[in-house]
This record gives sequence, C-alpha cells and structure tokens, in this order.
Amino acid sequence: MGSTVPAPDYSAPPEKATFKGLLFDMDGTIIDSTDAVVKHWHTIGAELGVDPNVILQTSHGRRSIDVLAKLSPEKANWEYICHMEGLLPKKYGADAAEIPGARALLASLTDASSPWAIVTSGTNPLVTGWLEVLKLPTPEHLVTAEDVPNGKPDPTCYLMGKEKLGLKEGVEVLVLEDSPAGIRAGKAAGCKVLGVVTSHTVQQVVEAGADWVVQDLRSVRLVSSSVENGVTLEIKDALVTKS
Repeated sequence: MGSTVPAPDYSAPPEKATFKGLLFDMDGTIIDSTDAVVKHWHTIGAELGVDPNVILQTSHGRRSIDVLAKLSPEKANWEYICHMEGLLPKKYGADAAEIPGARALLASLTDASSPWAIVTSGTNPLVTGWLEVLKLPTPEHLVTAEDVPNGKPDPTCYLMGKEKLGLKEGVEVLVLEDSPAGIRAGKAAGCKVLGVVTSHTVQQVVEAGADWVVQDLRSVRLVSSSVENGVTLEIKDALVTKS
C-alpha cells in the first residue's frame, strides 16, 4: 500500500503584515468563472476548428492572445480577442461567482481608500464586464492583457501595477494570486505573494513561491489603512508549511 498524502493543514496562527499597496489577479482570485470559461472556449473552439479541451489545458492564467498565437494565429489580434472576451460576461454571467471573501475584502479596501489595483491576463472588456455583472468594487487602476507585451509569468504586469499605484521600488507590495504563473510574476516583480488554492493544487501554489497560502480570501482582513502607515492586513488560517 502507498503512503497517504496528509491533508493540508490550514491552521497557522493569525499574522499581521503591512503593505503600501495590493495587486489582485482577477480570475481564480476575485471571481471563479471556470464554468463560464469552459463554455466560452467550447464555443470559440468550435468556431475555429480547434479542440476546446486542448485550449483549456493551457488557458488558465494566460492571455487569450498567447493561447491563440499557437492554436489559431490568424485570430491572435486584439480586435478579435477584446470582442470575444467582452461577450463572455454577457453570455455566461450566471455561470460565475465571487471567490469567498473577495467582495468583503475589496469593499473594505475601497471604503478605506486603500491603494489597490487589478492586474489580470484578461482584457479590459472582460474584467470590466465581470465587475459589472457581479457588482463587485471597481478599482481606480487596472492592468489588463492589452497593456503588456508579454503575459504572466513575465513580471511586467505587476511592475506596471506598482507604477500605476505610484509605489516606488523597495516598498512592500502584496500580490494576491491563484496561478503558478501569476505567483512567479509577482515574486519576479519584487512583491510578497499570497496564493489562494482555488484553481491549482496546494503543491503547485507552494512550489511557485507564494509567501502565504490560503484557501480563499476569507482568510484576509483589513485591519487598518492610512497614507502614512500603509495597509495592514490580518492573514489567518494559512497553510502550515514544514521548515
């Protein structure tokens, strides 16, 4: 008989940490649109004559333009991608839901005028469409797929996110992510990273280098926020990692 892998232990004591700004990934971190995305890629795959299952194996956390560049190069242009992604929330809005804890956390940050932004592999029409459909708080700043030459794990998107928030090099910034590519992008941009285990395994999130690993955003609470002192969060029920 093989040895049983022990269940993840999410019982780390509450910890407070302070940052000058927060950068959130979108899909898998703020919302779960898995069912919608599966339907979307099945429709697109049928239109393009590409097996949707092949697309889905590699699409999570990646820009559509990078996915299509390999599978259907003639469609790898921003006009097409912005159009098709803009339709996704309109057609499949009922198939998406917020990640537990996301709405409360974003609302508290917004109410406290804390510096936060969304940094995503989705296009602007996709992100703004989801925020509208799910009636989630909208940040002042977005970094979307069209803004950067290369997608995650390239750190450019998170470097741009820091820049949009007016954060200088060397200050503590927290990235909140679910995908290994996004976690690596955040670390490469010099940020601390909180990984949520919503779309990948605990092992994948840990191996990508997340500083904290939690099940969802119910583990993150705003304690205080000010221009002088930054944003202080309490992180509870994080994964206990063996040293």
